[in-house]
Amino acid sequence: MAQSRRPVYFNQDARTGSVTPPSTTPEFITKFHQALPDYKHTKLVCLDDVSKEIGVGQVFLKDESSRFGLSSFKFLGASWGAFRAITRHLECPLDVDIQVLKEKLLEMPTRLIAATDGNHGRAVARMGRILSTEVDIYVPARMETAAINRIREEGATIFVSSGSYDAAIQEAYDAASNKGILVQDFAFENYEEIPKWIIDGYDTMLSEIDHDLQGINPDLVILPVGVGSLAHSVVSHYKSKENPPAILAVEPDTAACLWKSLRRGEVQAEQTTYTIMSGLDCGTISSISWPVLQSGVDASLTISDYEAHLASVYLTNEANVSSGPCGAASLAALRRLNDSDKTKLGLKHDSVVVLLSTEGEREYDTPLDVSVDDPIVLTQTLVRINSANPTLGSIPGPGETKIAQYIAQWLEYRDIETHWIEPTKGRPSIAGMARGSGGGASLMLNGHIDTATLLGYDGDALSGEIRDGKLYGRGAADMKGGVAAALVALANAKEMKLRGDVVFAGVADEEAVSIGTQQVLEAGWKTDAAIVSEPTDLGIVYAHKGFVWLQVNIHGLAAHGSRPDLGVDAISHAGYFLVELDKYARRLKTSGRDSNVGPPSVHASVIKGGEEASSYPALCTIVLERRTVPGETSETVRQEVEALLKKVSDDIPDFRYDLSVTFRRSAFSVPLTDPFVSLAGGVIGKTLEREPSFRGESFWTDCALLKDAGITTFLWGPQGQGLHAKEEFVEVESVKLVADGLTEIASRVCI
Repeated sequence: MAQSRRPVYFNQDARTGSVTPPSTTPEFITKFHQALPDYKHTKLVCLDDVSKEIGVGQVFLKDESSRFGLSSFKFLGASWGAFRAITRHLECPLDVDIQVLKEKLLEMPTRLIAATDGNHGRAVARMGRILSTEVDIYVPARMETAAINRIREEGATIFVSSGSYDAAIQEAYDAASNKGILVQDFAFENYEEIPKWIIDGYDTMLSEIDHDLQGINPDLVILPVGVGSLAHSVVSHYKSKENPPAILAVEPDTAACLWKSLRRGEVQAEQTTYTIMSGLDCGTISSISWPVLQSGVDASLTISDYEAHLASVYLTNEANVSSGPCGAASLAALRRLNDSDKTKLGLKHDSVVVLLSTEGEREYDTPLDVSVDDPIVLTQTLVRINSANPTLGSIPGPGETKIAQYIAQWLEYRDIETHWIEPTKGRPSIAGMARGSGGGASLMLNGHIDTATLLGYDGDALSGEIRDGKLYGRGAADMKGGVAAALVALANAKEMKLRGDVVFAGVADEEAVSIGTQQVLEAGWKTDAAIVSEPTDLGIVYAHKGFVWLQVNIHGLAAHGSRPDLGVDAISHAGYFLVELDKYARRLKTSGRDSNVGPPSVHASVIKGGEEASSYPALCTIVLERRTVPGETSETVRQEVEALLKKVSDDIPDFRYDLSVTFRRSAFSVPLTDPFVSLAGGVIGKTLEREPSFRGESFWTDCALLKDAGITTFLWGPQGQGLHAKEEFVEVESVKLVADGLTEIASRVCI
């Protein structure tokens, strides 16, 4: 387990908080639920093996997997909230019969509207089905298709938001203002009454627990938290008792809005990232629930998707309980507690613990373990995630989303500040920050998270297998070994409590046009210095080439092939230019403009022209790539190519052309006398136990973008071979050395 794990937050003032009782008696609400179709008192399961494992008297689990046939507790709140809202709208008494209410709705049709990240929307849809009224459900963009289909099967109309859960709520709210009643379990300004009714509805579950315990008072109740409505109900129910239990809230690492709000002392909207605990993927605590939770929750912790998965598997296979990752989160939370945590929560050998399992088993992608601290195991994990660039290869790769999600989970597990950067949909970059105390220099550890295509790789490109000290797989060297080393160094830097900020930037698209680093910089992520941990065989690369892409259009005149008197052959005319281009390329080879990175070069990459054999071609297009050395610019390159074209134009009648620069990336260099390079070079030498090599390279990297942004930077990374080739590997020991070296550099730069 990671030593820098996000800690349990203990709320010292929780037990002194007051609670507000339900607006309607719990007995009345329970009778309402009992009158609905398919009501059954759900079971309270005794987990004897878990009790022994944890060292307490008894552990009970409330199994909500069969609630109204919906595999979730949510219907308890949604049904009561919808019922109260409709009866108020239709001016009916609370004791109205459901059949009578359905008849009233035929006379005055009323649409129910809600936003959901899972079970709440399905519950509202079921209530609409019972009442034979229309339901519109708004869902976030990244919601799983299977969950959407389950809601649709209840008869609801689905609207997919372009944004997050919070965005879906806003869209549902806007829609309800025009055509229906919003039945939402999230309260905000001017919308609090219906969420409070939903909260009241959950008390039926808690009353069932009281009945089954037969007078036994629990010492600890553990529950999963999303927007906080269930937690609100739990706190209100248990903290009103004479001997109230401690309340422990659990959230996903990547959606820790309650944990962060409690630590901060106020609610703020949090950016969340993907979790298999989709019902808990919420960025803001409900406004009416926050004061109750702030004064009533004794402790809050977060868990990884992997921990929730293990708990779900255990409950299904060992305890015969159907429990999805949201429901199993309470067991995962209990297992996360160490001896000190248990003592602070008042747990003893005879304590009674109640776990709320809020959903039944469901399909989800099996998550990966994020607790790994070892840079080699982390490299293996990253290699096993296919992040091939979608713009490369005859079959597009999946891109960076999955690996960015894993890295976000890895960072949040360690309570490292995490930012998702995705201006281009489907092409995310991820930033993590070990924020300093202030006054120190800042350092960025930059690495790309996309890879070349898997096509053409011999064997399993995602194996991560280690043989003879080499770790194999696509991206092992280029550059998941370097990324793993940078992540470990970032986590180490957080524990050192430095004065300066240390930033990890896992960027998209370096294998193509590097939109990732560009977008990270545009988002404001700039530091005093940076290291890009591309594979450099442990040498320091202080300079490399840039490139300019140009398009030359040679214009002819279309005519029938039998009319040479009218036609001008654009392809033949292009040949004159290509001859001059070849001469130019040979001159560049011997120019000696920069020996550190090799001479500049130029080549024709693509040529297209003509439409059919029997016609003179009107256009021939040539795409050029010109590799540049430090000191050259796209404008100087354009002028040199323009000079070639003008020479041909002067010599060849009817030669017409146009020239444009379509893309450019600067060359890069940093003086070896720069203080950061000197300091880092000394640290690297001590890490390697030898003097490091310094060299220039002919390729291009994101170093150029960082330098153009005013950041002093260089390349230093592991040893490896087979970049973009049929077999790729990284040297295991070199990854460890880079992790150690980056850690030490951070400690020296950001002190």
